[in-house]
Parts: sequence; C-alpha cells; structure tokens
Amino acid sequence: MSAREQDASFVALELPAEFEGLDGLIQADLQAVVAMLAQRAHERLFLSRREFRELQAKLWNGLADAVNHAAAPLSVQNR
Repeated sequence: MSAREQDASFVALELPAEFEGLDGLIQADLQAVVAMLAQRAHERLFLSRREFRELQAKLWNGLADAVNHAAAPLSVQNR
C-alpha cells in the first residue's frame, strides 16, 4: 500500500450535545450514501482501487463537513 493511499483520512462527525444519540444514525446514513455513490461511480466509470478510495474519502469528508457545519449553530452554547 502506498503512502498516498494511507493519507485518505476521514473527517469525524462532531455534533453538539443536543444531538446525542443521533450521531450513530446519522453516521450510518452518511456511510450508506457514500457507499451507494462510490459504488455506482466505480461500476460506471471503471475507477481504480485508489480512485475509488479517494472518492469515498472525498464524499464522506464533504458530507460530514456539511453536517458538522449545519449542526454547530444548533447548540445551546451558540444561542
């Protein structure tokens, strides 16, 4: 495995405490969305293994960042 493949890190979901108990559900949903999109791209675009993994990381990071960003102001501390 090359060093470049190992660099594909995934952003963590960081939801405010008000969403306690939903993080697992949201994570499972995001994983399903990422898996479906990446698999379809892999099948139709004939992605290499490296491209497939990079796409998964890019999709996950974009979605997780969007959820984190949207949920952050919904904390009692920010009101």
